[in-house]
Amino acid sequence: MPEETEDLKQSLDRVLGILKRRRWWILTTSCCVTLATVLVSFVMPAQYKSEATILVEQQQVPERYVTPTSTSDLIQALQAMTQDILSRSRLLQIISEFDLYSAEKKRMGPDELVEMMRKNIEIEPLEPDPVRRSVNAFKISYVGSKPTTSQDVVSRLTSLFIVENLRTREDQAKGTTSFLEGQLAAAQAGLQEQEKRLRDFKMQHLGELPQEQQGNLQILSGLQMQLQNTQAALGRTHEQQVYLESLLAQYRSLTPKTGGDPNAMGSARVAVVERQLTDLRTKRAELVAHYTPEHPDVVNIDRQITQTEALLETLKKNQKNAPADGGTNAAALQINEDDDPAVAQLKSQLKANQVEVANLTAEQKQLQARIGEYQRRLNDTPVREQELSDLLRDYTLSQQNYADLESKKTQSTLATRLIQNQQGEQFRIVDPASLPSRPFSPDRRKLGMVGAGLGLFLGVGLAMALEVKDTSFRSEKEVNQLLALPFVLGVPVLLTASEESRRSRTRILEWIAGSFLVTVVLMVEAFVLLRG
Repeated sequence: MPEETEDLKQSLDRVLGILKRRRWWILTTSCCVTLATVLVSFVMPAQYKSEATILVEQQQVPERYVTPTSTSDLIQALQAMTQDILSRSRLLQIISEFDLYSAEKKRMGPDELVEMMRKNIEIEPLEPDPVRRSVNAFKISYVGSKPTTSQDVVSRLTSLFIVENLRTREDQAKGTTSFLEGQLAAAQAGLQEQEKRLRDFKMQHLGELPQEQQGNLQILSGLQMQLQNTQAALGRTHEQQVYLESLLAQYRSLTPKTGGDPNAMGSARVAVVERQLTDLRTKRAELVAHYTPEHPDVVNIDRQITQTEALLETLKKNQKNAPADGGTNAAALQINEDDDPAVAQLKSQLKANQVEVANLTAEQKQLQARIGEYQRRLNDTPVREQELSDLLRDYTLSQQNYADLESKKTQSTLATRLIQNQQGEQFRIVDPASLPSRPFSPDRRKLGMVGAGLGLFLGVGLAMALEVKDTSFRSEKEVNQLLALPFVLGVPVLLTASEESRRSRTRILEWIAGSFLVTVVLMVEAFVLLRG
């Protein structure tokens, strides 16, 4: 431990000895470098920095009422606007307007001047908004050779950013509106085409549509009921025809022949008709016991009874008008069938019955055709329903697309009007361009401190370099290490009185000179710190 303390003491003594011996080299180098640095800082041209802060104001109308057309954030908008504002043409216009870089114009071209000005302009987004979590302000700065010029340039840049932002947003809104108008026109044309297809489909397949199915079923049910009634009426008419034909046949079988007695034959006819009438009435009584008078069979037999009663009345009238003597003329005994009123009446009824059969048959065919048509419609309804579903789906999609585009177009139009009225999102100057009172560059305070530190470092380095080159012995230990011989005797420095006096005067002058240099450096540094 004592040896280490001894070595440390020797090292400190050695360092102090070096500083003492080389003090002038260190002091002179430090002072000169410091003063030179300060002098250079004052020789360098002063640069002044002007700044302005722009705030992004949100639109005055809430977004739930008017949706903005621009969705880009401030960083993206700044990048786009910066490229436009810092373009070559605009910067050259600003350089010419404010007569910037007068000295540099003599040795630089336009492109080099533009690049130099771009380096002197800084656009920096500020801290993001903690609520919206997005940047809502940015700062514009410019470094120039004159305070007022720097302020004017920053003012011009801020106005360009404000105007460019309004123009960009208005162009975006107008472009969006124009695009939506084109899309809306195309959507309207598509919607009209879908409406035409749907209308043509409904007209082409009228009666086969799903919404008409219930009506078709009702109509089909009514037609089937009509067909049943017609078939029943046709059956009754056929029965009537058979009855009339049978009655006519019986009547013809009783037609008097040559030599016969007409009166007897007339009585026989009356008896046959009366017997037929009695059978019909008996049959009607049986039907009425089971059915109402409105039943078709009852109605049919009532009609036969009416026809038989009319025929019986005709026969009785003919019998009353017959000759009483029985006739002796052979021609009178031959009765012509066509001249018999009863036969004519039966033939007339039979002909009317045939006409009714023909009409009912035609009506039956017509009803069957209509039933077949409605059955075909009902069979085609599922197919038409699928086809109509496809058409309605396309029509609904077109309608929704048209309504969506119309809503977006309305929103875009409102947003455009909002921007034109300067009520949308816009830039507002929070801090106008500042007038710098101190130079931004060079920083003489910093340069002065750096010069002092650099001078001290160079002075110490120079002192160490000189010490290394010096081969003089400074202590007994150095002599022993170099010669490897024991140190026997040391002779101290012996000075005369005059030498001692001269050394004292030299030391005093050194202190005065060193104090003066240090005082000068300190005063210069103080001036730099106070005045910048």
